[in-house]
Amino acid sequence: MNKLNIALLSGGDSPERDVSLNSGKQVLAALDKKKYNVIGYDPAFDLNKLIADASDIDFALIIMHGKLGEDGSVQGLLDLLKIPYQGAGILGSALAMNKIVSKQLYEHAGILVPPYILLNSLQKISAEECIGKLRLPLIIKPVSCGSSIGISVVKNKVDFDKGLNNAFNYDNRIIIEKYIDGIELTCGILGNTDLQTLPIIQIAPDKKYTFFDYDAKYIPGATNEICPAPIDENIAMQVSELAKNAHRILNCRGCSRTDMILKDGLLFVLETNTIPGMTPTSLLPLSAKVAGIKFGELLDKLIELGRKAV
Repeated sequence: MNKLNIALLSGGDSPERDVSLNSGKQVLAALDKKKYNVIGYDPAFDLNKLIADASDIDFALIIMHGKLGEDGSVQGLLDLLKIPYQGAGILGSALAMNKIVSKQLYEHAGILVPPYILLNSLQKISAEECIGKLRLPLIIKPVSCGSSIGISVVKNKVDFDKGLNNAFNYDNRIIIEKYIDGIELTCGILGNTDLQTLPIIQIAPDKKYTFFDYDAKYIPGATNEICPAPIDENIAMQVSELAKNAHRILNCRGCSRTDMILKDGLLFVLETNTIPGMTPTSLLPLSAKVAGIKFGELLDKLIELGRKAV
């Protein structure tokens, strides 16, 4: 069997560069070298090399997060170079990365989302006006960032402006959202058209974390990730269907992972990730492992789905 030449893309220019590089190293270690010749490319420095090598590349694994990696930019370049890749294409990547558009699509499909207000850097809103509409506590987030970067939980008026400034450091558009104190769940999907639901995970950060922030995500032991989630079977079925619906609504393919909050029997969808974290202990690989899919086998599956999507 001829080996596939795989371009492994990690790094880039987003605030999530370090996360991407770490994931890239672990993906490289897990890829079966009997099946693949793997060459690493950091799009922050290696785009010219990637373009020059394009005719010899059979497939690209995009292990990138945030702007210029997860938002359709790299996907568009690879389409121009005629290099197939895993995960969502230009449209699906852009839709899922933009928290405004994805929320509006969820709502149009009848999916519950937390109440929210949209704001750009030219608009002004007072803490009193916002709190009057949504009530405390609030969560303020940039429109197009991942890994909880730029997100703040606001529990009083004093922290409101600080939260706005923090979010505007990363984007000129932000979302002010009602903070729902419930059970955080996430559900992974594998597939292009025939979708496989992976076991649901309950995310339970240590009590010192107000929410599943950057540290809670990446400091070992900071969060208890329970898989399968100890939830009612009826709720689990609803979570699975919501994850599938989100995958379809946002034009995803290959894989996705949708985050939700369960509160008083209601499920609120937060967002969908088109390139979930890809280390052996990340949420999607953890869920796949519980389903009997080893990390290397998961990467094989993503490559297979990406090649079929061409």
